[in-house]
Amino acid sequence: MCKIDVYTRPWCQSSGYVLNLLTRKGLTYNEINVTTDPTRESEMKNRSGRSNAPQIFIGHVHVGGSDDLMLADQSGMLDNLLATVLQEPAAEAS
Repeated sequence: MCKIDVYTRPWCQSSGYVLNLLTRKGLTYNEINVTTDPTRESEMKNRSGRSNAPQIFIGHVHVGGSDDLMLADQSGMLDNLLATVLQEPAAEAS
């Protein structure tokens, strides 16, 4: 199961930045295009409390948008979060 969810808009440069950063780090993520599915946009708003994309979730942690991800990456907090979340066993589906 993918532990990274990224809500995106395909035309958004910030969304592209986020996806490129995660790819450069060798991470697998679940890209959720909120442009084509209004229910996914509502889901993003409910989960994040924000209406702009991208919004990034690592595990159950809301990292925030692209600026938040960039700051977390620069400070080393992103790598710490990834190490913690990606070592957790995946929750079993019931």
